[in-house]
Amino acid sequence: MKKTVVIGASDNPERYSNLAARRLQKYGHEVIAVGLKDGKIGDIPMTKERKFIPDVDTVTLYVGPQHQPDWYEYILSLKPKRIIFNPGTENPEFERMANEKGIETPMACTLVMLSVGNY
Repeated sequence: MKKTVVIGASDNPERYSNLAARRLQKYGHEVIAVGLKDGKIGDIPMTKERKFIPDVDTVTLYVGPQHQPDWYEYILSLKPKRIIFNPGTENPEFERMANEKGIETPMACTLVMLSVGNY
């Protein structure tokens, strides 16, 4: 299973980041939820602390492009194999930065990827 960091996580069950975190866990992936505040998504702890996380496979992004520059350094420091740019998070500048570091950058929906079996 793939250790996944949800960036832009929310404890609001109506947000896609919340649904994605719960669905990832349901599919057996280890989920680390990082948002703007501490809390919980079901039984998944959510933190605002940007601490180092070893062995990250995937970062799934739920932060709009206008707010992403504040996250660039942190996300790249995790050295993920891929960063999924979910709908509304597309950012050519950040995509280029990640690609230069050998990180895959699919423009995709985590929820759809899970449902069709290509996560």
